[in-house]
Amino acid sequence: MAEQKGKAEHPPADVDAVTHAVLTASRLLVAISARSLAAMGERVTLPQFRLLVVLSTHGDAKLVSVADRLGVNPSTAMRMLDRLIAAGLATRESNPGNRRETVLRLTPEGHSLVERVTAVRHREISAIVERLTPEQRSSLVGALTAFTEAGGEPSVPGDEGEPYPLGWSDTPTR
Repeated sequence: MAEQKGKAEHPPADVDAVTHAVLTASRLLVAISARSLAAMGERVTLPQFRLLVVLSTHGDAKLVSVADRLGVNPSTAMRMLDRLIAAGLATRESNPGNRRETVLRLTPEGHSLVERVTAVRHREISAIVERLTPEQRSSLVGALTAFTEAGGEPSVPGDEGEPYPLGWSDTPTR
């Protein structure tokens, strides 16, 4: 019985190898994300940019909806939003249909920032993918598709030729 317990505590070697490879790749992707944001010369953090992407992807929203999509408390989302409003990237307005509600939306500058950062990120990832052989690219598509499906990430919406806005799913993995 102790032997079975020990096996459950340590994943098989292939799981460890894949986990290590995914962690290494995720480090690269986070670095690309940080560089793409830094290239804009903006003083927006990655979590703040994530909020901008949620608004860009889903449109105007109430604070509670944005917080749910980000997987944070409404107070955390409000602090991020306050900084984005101060930077001229988002607005908070009364809902014309219900004056007690507040609607959050991106400003034209906020939309522009999301588009520019996404374009930089897309170019950098494309440059890396171009260095792979066609066989490696095909294998990578299959592996990443299986990985995202296993993690419960929804498929990419919209036109296949259009770059994904690189947002986050509505339901965070907990």
